[in-house]
Amino acid sequence: MREEELSINLLFPVLNERLRLQSGIDRTMAYLKENITIPYRLTILDNGSDDETPELGRGLAEKYPEVSYVRMEERGVGVAFRKGIALNESALVGYMDIDLSTDLKYLGKTIELFRTRPELEYVNGSRFSKESDTKGRKWYRRITSMGLVFLLKLFFRMKATDAVCGFTFLRKDTAGRLAAVCSNDNGWFYTIEFLLRAERMGVVIYDMPVEWQEDYNTTVKVWKTIKNYVVRMWRLHKAFREEEKGKRKKA
Repeated sequence: MREEELSINLLFPVLNERLRLQSGIDRTMAYLKENITIPYRLTILDNGSDDETPELGRGLAEKYPEVSYVRMEERGVGVAFRKGIALNESALVGYMDIDLSTDLKYLGKTIELFRTRPELEYVNGSRFSKESDTKGRKWYRRITSMGLVFLLKLFFRMKATDAVCGFTFLRKDTAGRLAAVCSNDNGWFYTIEFLLRAERMGVVIYDMPVEWQEDYNTTVKVWKTIKNYVVRMWRLHKAFREEEKGKRKKA
């Protein structure tokens, strides 16, 4: 794809992010204006905030013509990601955490990868690649994250080195194909299923090492999230087995 045909839509799922929303969007816009030459959009996907996030989101949409604010009443990153893909009109689409834990320079690197590698369909940011540089990670969060990756490799033979870095970008058609076959899980596990199904479908994925900084003000509840992941992994593993049985019967 020629550069003049490329465009990108950055999706920001947010829930009660009054402390980080303004800074995250301002910093991203400053980087884009300074470094990116292709058309870009930013979509704030507010999935059920009950703090000042809606007012801030609407204000940012008024401040920047490139920014859109979308309100959903149902909570969950999966809800927001699906909605963003459904609304997307750009050639590239992906999501970032509003805390910008992944260094913004990787946006430029991602666009360059898609521009120079027409076969590439999916860029998956990784904190655990050998070339990655992760700073400030609390020991217990590192253990739980690496434990999740271990289980995904054990039960799903995942090839990627990370599944929840918070930095994922795809070509529009690929994102649509994956959204069509994924479950309707509303939480963070939806993004994991997205990656696992991409691998199963033979999507061309680049596992990209990144510089990543821990945000100590994260709203993620670690132990509740882990419990949820274990339950979802069991369900997805069962679903994959059923799908394989169905394929063998048809064959």
